[in-house]
Parts: sequence; structure tokens; C-alpha cells
Amino acid sequence: MRKKLKTEIKKNLIKMKKYKMSTPLVELVAANEVQKDLLITAKKENKMIPNMYKAMVNSPGLLDTYMYGYKKFRESGGFSPAEQEVVFLTISAENQCFYCMGAHSLLADTVSKVPVEVTEAIRNNTEIPHEKLKSLSEFTSVMLNKRGYPTEDDVQKFLQAGYTEQHLLSIILAISVKTISNYVNHVFDTELDTVFKAREWTGYKVTRDFLNFFRKS
Repeated sequence: MRKKLKTEIKKNLIKMKKYKMSTPLVELVAANEVQKDLLITAKKENKMIPNMYKAMVNSPGLLDTYMYGYKKFRESGGFSPAEQEVVFLTISAENQCFYCMGAHSLLADTVSKVPVEVTEAIRNNTEIPHEKLKSLSEFTSVMLNKRGYPTEDDVQKFLQAGYTEQHLLSIILAISVKTISNYVNHVFDTELDTVFKAREWTGYKVTRDFLNFFRKS
């Protein structure tokens, strides 16, 4: 019965036609004043204007909220740079955001200094070979897939790994921020910028759907 159910889910996922926005990306030269201010700020902070930001700025409030939340998570979430990247990568993998997986994989390698084997484990949906980062990734997945309803056992396991309830709240912030970016990239089918192409992610389109289906049931 379960095998048959998995087969049906896979068929439906393959058949599903995804919507793509007809709204174009906003280039700096064509932006209105509100959009221009946000894009200029994005360029100062990132040394470029990623395609994702050009998509988001179609709704200035959306980009403004994303940038503010992202900055707050980075500055005051209580996680090390490597831990921050593990959280973002885990959420993006669960949400199957190919754009964010490519971007954060590169950041993990070059800026946040996440051990390559940890990044690859998240990208490949295999066991993370680092106990504390494994606990962090697993709890992030729990928070996301249980819609913010972790069990007592879930939380105690997280706390025993060396984290706190403040870190739990920071994961909620990260999920909020990445929901914005992941979903925008879904509906725009955002093209990965050239700078991130070396870490393009192409795996687990179906496997994670199977995993999440049975994780929730």
C-alpha cells in the first residue's frame, strides 16, 4: 500500500505544471524611486544585485522585509556563520529552492566556512558528519515540517546539543526569511546568477517530497 502511494505521489509531482510569473525582473535603470533605493542598498550589501532581489523588488515591501529579517538573523540570531548557513541550507533544501541552495552553498564554502562534507550532506540528503550541526539541521527540519509544533522530545534533543530556546526563536526567524526567498524563487523560477553557478543544485526534487510526506503523516 505504501509503495503504491509513493508511486502515485511521484507521478503527480512529475505531471504537476508549475506556475511562472510573467512579471519581469526589475533592473536598476528601470526601477522607480522606492525600488531603486532598495536595489542600491542590496548592491552595497552584496556587491551585486542578485536576480532574486530583482524579482522581490516588484513588491518593495517584500524585499524590504526580507532584507531586514535576513540582516537581523545574521547579526543577532546567536548562531555562528557556519550554523547560520546550515539553517538556511536546510530550509532551502526542504523547500526545494534551487536558487537558494546554489547561493547558500557558495556562501557556505567561501564566507561562512561550513565544512564541505556538511554542505554536501545537506545537498544530498544524507547524514551530516558533525553531531552539533546535525542536531541543528534536524531540528530546523522539525520546526519547518511540523509547522512550528515541535514535541517535548524534539526540543530537549535540540537543547542537549548545546542550543537554547533563544536559538529556537531564531530558527523561526530564519524560516520566515527563507519562506519569502524560497517562495519568490518558486513562482519566478529565478535564474541562478553566474557567480553561484559553480554550486548549482539539481538533486532531490522528488526524494524530499517523499520524505516530507511520511514525516508529516
